[in-house]
Amino acid sequence: MSPVPHATSLRRAPVQRRSAERLARILDACAALLDEAGYDDLSTRAVAQRAGVPIGSVYRFFGNKRQMADALAQRNLERFAERVTERLGVTGDRGWRHAVDVVLDEYLDMKRTAPGFSLVDFGNQIPAGARRAEPNHRVAGRLTDLLSGYLGREADDDLRRTVLVAVETADALVHLAFRMTPEGDEKVIGELREMLRAHLARTLD
Repeated sequence: MSPVPHATSLRRAPVQRRSAERLARILDACAALLDEAGYDDLSTRAVAQRAGVPIGSVYRFFGNKRQMADALAQRNLERFAERVTERLGVTGDRGWRHAVDVVLDEYLDMKRTAPGFSLVDFGNQIPAGARRAEPNHRVAGRLTDLLSGYLGREADDDLRRTVLVAVETADALVHLAFRMTPEGDEKVIGELREMLRAHLARTLD
């Protein structure tokens, strides 16, 4: 079953499988409608209709569309972490540069293919165009813990700061790449990849 957002982002956490599946349908509908109509025209009623659930089911989990978008962003982060973990598990220990490539490649793939991701991301873009620090701190924390386990390295303050700077840099340059071309300008992405390697080498080599 698809991961559900952390209970703190919901009015009521799903307990039974049926409830979790309904929540997943609501978030899937939210993602699809974000791509079709954008955040400003998103409504809880439209999401309920698209998901095929009563409007009361939406309000059972969310008080408004902002909470729903935040929950979608948290689900995106969970799916991203799962994808990175799964791919690193398949490829095995090939060093931190390979791990960084996997992280960036999985993020770019979600940016290109995941419904609603271009607007919601991991939380930075709601309301549309807004830049908030908290999502990048969450992403950096998850990646630090994931990479420290993969590399067998302690997740100390130096590593956490280094990864946070890397995440902030990647966030800015990926958005630049996708402003330049719909699929992300490959030259900008290539420069980002080199910058990340140079930055992380000072801590990880």
